[in-house]
Amino acid sequence: MVDVQLLGPVELSVGGHVVEVGPPQRRTVMAALAVDVGRPVAVDVVIERVWGTRAPNGARAAVHAHVARIRRMCEQAAETAREPLRLVRRSGGYLLEARLDQVDVYRFRQLIDQARAVERTDPARAARLLGDALGLWRGDPLSGLQGQWAARMREAWRRQRQDAAVGWARAELRLGDPASVIGPLTGLLGEYPLAEPLAEALMRALHDTGRSAEALDCYAAVRERLAEELGTDPGVALRQLHQAILRGHQSESASRPKPPMQPASAAARPGDRPAQLPMAVRGFTGRDEELAHLAAILASAEGESAAVVISAVSGMAGVGKTALAVHWARRVAGAFPDGQLYVNLRGFDPQGAAVPLTEAVRGFLDAFGVPPERVPPGLEAQVSLYRSLLAGRRIIVVLDNARDEEQNILEMSYLDSVLDKLAEAPPPAARW
Repeated sequence: MVDVQLLGPVELSVGGHVVEVGPPQRRTVMAALAVDVGRPVAVDVVIERVWGTRAPNGARAAVHAHVARIRRMCEQAAETAREPLRLVRRSGGYLLEARLDQVDVYRFRQLIDQARAVERTDPARAARLLGDALGLWRGDPLSGLQGQWAARMREAWRRQRQDAAVGWARAELRLGDPASVIGPLTGLLGEYPLAEPLAEALMRALHDTGRSAEALDCYAAVRERLAEELGTDPGVALRQLHQAILRGHQSESASRPKPPMQPASAAARPGDRPAQLPMAVRGFTGRDEELAHLAAILASAEGESAAVVISAVSGMAGVGKTALAVHWARRVAGAFPDGQLYVNLRGFDPQGAAVPLTEAVRGFLDAFGVPPERVPPGLEAQVSLYRSLLAGRRIIVVLDNARDEEQNILEMSYLDSVLDKLAEAPPPAARW
């Protein structure tokens, strides 16, 4: 079988033998197509993913040349492969034809989803599945690739890896095998030194194996790093575990199961589910074409565990942009079980100033139940916390009357992508 490997250096694997894709630019083209395996990717999208907003004049020709080389590699691999890859041209762009599990990042997500399905009934199998998922990582994802798109994807996948590692460690602790997780967690905490769930799992494993002094040292190191880099203290869960170890309490990892793969939202209270959508407009009618278009966009993303959908609604004041957005959001709320966020940014309100970005972000953190003492002092840190709270969740976010690129940072934080075109719309066209 031919596999595309993204969780490390970008490579092709044919029957377990690695095939070099080529120089960094070609590897980026390969990755840009592989992340949307089974869907056409427009040439302009490939160009943006490779060069960002400053593509050279010959970017389109370079993409065609790289695609031709990648297509030949796929054809050569297909001669001996049971499950080949095919790179074809479609009206919507270039399409990489393959099964989802032929791309390692999709296989990683499938294993995590399978583990979630059996975590209650078969914890041993869930632990094995999560271990298999983590075993797909061969280093830093998209290793050696530059650019904003690669950096965004890399950061998103790192967060998913952390969540999977915490879920795996908790499963192994419940199964009574704390020693097996200490080494892997120590290495991961070295890579992600501010990840409190990783630190918590490692401290529990150390305590369970009689190494409580090392668990306390781990807490002290994490507390120092959080203070230096974020100006904050460890979260409630980590502080409570620290106190329990100081008092000599037996670890609760075996007697009190914790849900594995909890999203990176340690600052929020468990069970917080925001529901901020306004009341629907009574008697809403029309807009069938627009509603159908939105439904089609959502349907195209179904089944993708990390799919993110954004739609912009533009038009002159008073045409019903907000009514359409709220009506559709309420209609599909069931597809977003983790909640709904809404804010009116008042970007075009003649009666008052636009909502400051700090106020909008703080409102979303409040909606997630983040205690005031756990809100970081700086805007950048607050946006990072907001992004972490969204990781691994299905949430619909409605931003009403976004005026400019600064206000759109909430969308960019949610999507981990820069949507410059939204900021280029004519001033009278308010955006949802």
